[in-house]
Amino acid sequence: MHSVSLSQAIGNTVIAHGALGFDQRPEGISPRRLADWTRLQMPQPMDVIVRMPSGVRLVFETDSTRVGLTLLATNMVTPPAERRAIVGNLEIGGTLWTARSEAGNTLLLDPKSPGEFELLRGDPDTLWFNDLPAGAKLCEVWLPHNAFVELRTLELDDGATIGPPATDSRPRWTHYGSSISHCMEADAPGLIWPAVAAREAGFALQNLGFGGQCHLDQFVARSIRDSDADVISIKTGINIINMDSMRERVFGPTLHGFLDTVREGKPETPIVLISPIYCPSAENQPGPTVPNAQGKFVTLTGHEEIRDGCMSLTRVRRLMARIVEQRREAGDAQLSYVDGLTLFGPGDASDLPDDLHPNPAGYIRMGERFAPTLAALASS
Repeated sequence: MHSVSLSQAIGNTVIAHGALGFDQRPEGISPRRLADWTRLQMPQPMDVIVRMPSGVRLVFETDSTRVGLTLLATNMVTPPAERRAIVGNLEIGGTLWTARSEAGNTLLLDPKSPGEFELLRGDPDTLWFNDLPAGAKLCEVWLPHNAFVELRTLELDDGATIGPPATDSRPRWTHYGSSISHCMEADAPGLIWPAVAAREAGFALQNLGFGGQCHLDQFVARSIRDSDADVISIKTGINIINMDSMRERVFGPTLHGFLDTVREGKPETPIVLISPIYCPSAENQPGPTVPNAQGKFVTLTGHEEIRDGCMSLTRVRRLMARIVEQRREAGDAQLSYVDGLTLFGPGDASDLPDDLHPNPAGYIRMGERFAPTLAALASS
């Protein structure tokens, strides 16, 4: 085997699709899903999430029959939950190879003291993808979706070649959303629901799903505005309820402003606005939401006398549908609406273990359900 330094290869023989920035480390390189200019404006809790490369792929061509990705991964764990394995996928022609590792660092979070943690240091490891087809082939390595990663090297057969990918002819899809688009609970990075939808519809994905951090920030809107997207989807609402970060007075104008910013650079690009999926405690009750002793997310009640304008999910969906209708009447024919309940509704509740996030089967089903909508936009 021979090693290819990813610090040197990324941007040359290897494309990090979906990464808009990087942190340079002494022994490697760590992808970020937003560009460096956003750092100044970004809340610290969001910076943590942006460093998790959900949807990011290393894309290259090689004739190697074995590919290894050496990396140092860092998982966050909130006791009593156990640390999950680090999982990567290699995709060739729509087929996924899977590799797992138990190595790496662990950040033990303190559920009683937000922001407090203990770092347990571990070792780097290599994710091996074996028995690959012979001959030159396009490889996409899906990076772990629920961990920070410091990329070290690619390992290839002795004498194998590696080169940059040919121009990708697939339409480009940029998706913005919450933890339900980040999909930390998915079994593998190639099985997050946006990846499933992209694979079935034949799109190249850029995933801006940020766990807990979908609050219609303008630095995200400008990032989407300046992207090369052929299709855009915006799945919003649930984090605003989770944190009770907006009331109705603010939500409508903020969503309009987000869309206005995107439209500055994408005046004719199809945009799909997706409302929240099913969350039983918040359907008719305003947030915030917190996990209870059983790990189920529930809304906090009380203080009704000062909660005028607080929104439930039912209300958010109505507001979002109305905003799309208003903007279409004003001439934006390329804006459409998808009710999140059609992707994951009350009938799917058995796949909602914490009453907020789908399980792996639920995420796959969401991707399969959205794929026809996405495919239809390719010709719009």
